[in-house]
Amino acid sequence: MSETDKRERLVWGAFLRSCEKFPDRPAIEVTGSQLSYSELGERARRLAATIQANARPGEVPLTAVFGYRSHTAYAAVLGALMAGHGYVPLNRTFPIDRTRLMLEKSTCRTLVVDKESESQLSELLRGLATPMVILCPDRADVTEVSAKLPAHRVVGANELVEAERWFPPEVSPNAIAYLLFTSGSTGQPKGVMVSHANVLHYVDCVTKRYGFTSNDRVSQTFDLTFDLSAHDMFVAWQSGACVCCPSQKQLIKPRAFLNDSRLTVWFSVPSTAVFMRRLGELKPGLYPHLRLSLFCGEALPVDVVRDWSLAAPNSIIENIYGPTELTIGCTAYRWNNQTSLDECEQDIVPIGEPFEDMEALIVDEELRKVPPGSEGELIMTGPQVSQGYWCDEEKTRRAFVSIAGRKGIYYRTGDRVRRSAPHRPVVYLGRLDNQIKVLGHRVELGEVEAAVRGISGVNAIVAFGWPAGDNADRIELFLEADTFDTELLLNELKRKLPSYMVPRKIRVLSRFPLNANGKYDRHALEKILANI
Repeated sequence: MSETDKRERLVWGAFLRSCEKFPDRPAIEVTGSQLSYSELGERARRLAATIQANARPGEVPLTAVFGYRSHTAYAAVLGALMAGHGYVPLNRTFPIDRTRLMLEKSTCRTLVVDKESESQLSELLRGLATPMVILCPDRADVTEVSAKLPAHRVVGANELVEAERWFPPEVSPNAIAYLLFTSGSTGQPKGVMVSHANVLHYVDCVTKRYGFTSNDRVSQTFDLTFDLSAHDMFVAWQSGACVCCPSQKQLIKPRAFLNDSRLTVWFSVPSTAVFMRRLGELKPGLYPHLRLSLFCGEALPVDVVRDWSLAAPNSIIENIYGPTELTIGCTAYRWNNQTSLDECEQDIVPIGEPFEDMEALIVDEELRKVPPGSEGELIMTGPQVSQGYWCDEEKTRRAFVSIAGRKGIYYRTGDRVRRSAPHRPVVYLGRLDNQIKVLGHRVELGEVEAAVRGISGVNAIVAFGWPAGDNADRIELFLEADTFDTELLLNELKRKLPSYMVPRKIRVLSRFPLNANGKYDRHALEKILANI
């Protein structure tokens, strides 16, 4: 197999091909500042060559990227991959103790840091016993940083190895492309191992599905610690398109970012669209240049997608579904203004059908296929099933299972779904762990939220069983609005729901707290209840 053929089986291969084909086109734009494919490729090669030059025998082939919405962060992702490593994204906006735990768990021995994250280095590395190689490509003179970190080797911009000394590494397609830490039920982050082969299957699938070209300008609303960011980068770079990354401040005004960046492709969590709707940023015809709008990460409300279709009249709209363990996204549903309303349940857009070569099963608690029309847990198999959890065989065994009489390993999503008829799409009903008992009655919190959404016209709704645990004695609910007549709403709910499903109290917040991935932060809302 030729070197070209080998690199085409790795995530960074398509980026280098775009560097050769589109050297002067923009590859990345961060808060309005662009780097061409040639410029980004040069930076990535220098970082890759430096990582290779400092590699030590027997070390884990992973490089941590401690960068946030910067050119250096994106160059570091590519540099790690081109050095033959997987990348481990770290986020300076996270609590430093959590970031340190992720770094320790990964056992990385190389760390690339951007300028704005350097101030956290001493605290990040506190207590780490193993010496690390720390690349600071935004700093020419690292004397001051080195003095603060005597146990580690610090490499500044002036010491980076020349790009010409980079050599294509020997890497299996099954090697880790990225190790991404997600929330664990124990409170400890768990690392999901996603391979080059996993990512490439996804990238190839959506590139064909959506027809990406070098003329596209693709949003990057997700932080690197959110796996959906991998879609924006690797799909765009495979096609010679430009990734447009806003600052955190710009994300507060999505309409301005969308128009100022001349985006053709939008991708975000539904919460962002809900926020835009509240701000009056989904008025008809505001985004005629969008050709593709994608949503993923949360349930997508019908009202939001209907308004988005008016605001972006020339755009295809798709709802993508996919846990990190199934590599970015694995099912999709295309919105149709004429037919989709009939296919929605609980005022939520369906998650649709599996991507090419992915297989979905709906099963009961014994992992047996449920009869047509019945609800159950979604499990999936196929080339996007990741390799499991980093250094945690027990969790991997529980989540990645074999099914009697079927080939392949299936991932248990923990999501409740239903296909009401063979010709109808799969609909998302909620998390298995979102089904609670209230005074002995089984309650699906998604049903309560849907009822409130239908009566109030407000999309941002979060319900809790309270006190938290196996058997709550009431339901508490949060609603996002500046003001709202909650007494009238409760009276309407009493006419629609059994008494045990009616919230004891509805709390109105002008803005819901969001987690690092831009989703509603249920833990923060839970703390509000705990402190009342």
